[in-house]
Amino acid sequence: MQKLEVQKNPQVETVFASYPEAVREKLQYLRQLILQVADEIEAIGYLEETLKWGEPSYLAKKGSTIRIDWKKKTPGQYAIYFKCTSRLVPTFKAVYDDLFEFEGNRAMIFKIEDKLPEEELIKCIKVALTYHRVKHLPLLGL
Repeated sequence: MQKLEVQKNPQVETVFASYPEAVREKLQYLRQLILQVADEIEAIGYLEETLKWGEPSYLAKKGSTIRIDWKKKTPGQYAIYFKCTSRLVPTFKAVYDDLFEFEGNRAMIFKIEDKLPEEELIKCIKVALTYHRVKHLPLLGL
């Protein structure tokens, strides 16, 4: 199996360091999940970690951009963002509406104190990282 190559941007670490500690831990956990899932998908091979709109972002060649962030105006929550014009969030709503909280067609919102439904979140991350390979499938293959 091919090892995942991750191109890192040092500014991402600066953004992580700027978050309050409790939030930083949650976002670093999301980051770890994204990297873990990408590493398990042999077809990816390369993942770019960068900043988009000042937020840690993850781009795979055949995938859709994933962003993660926390906002001062909503201190009790953090989010994972997906391209709003994709079928990702509408599909996630159709499959997991009772499990996740959503913001429009662009994000899954998590409360700081909540435990993440990891198994289902991993499936969503996998679909996002392979979006251009699965976008033709019913429910994106979920």
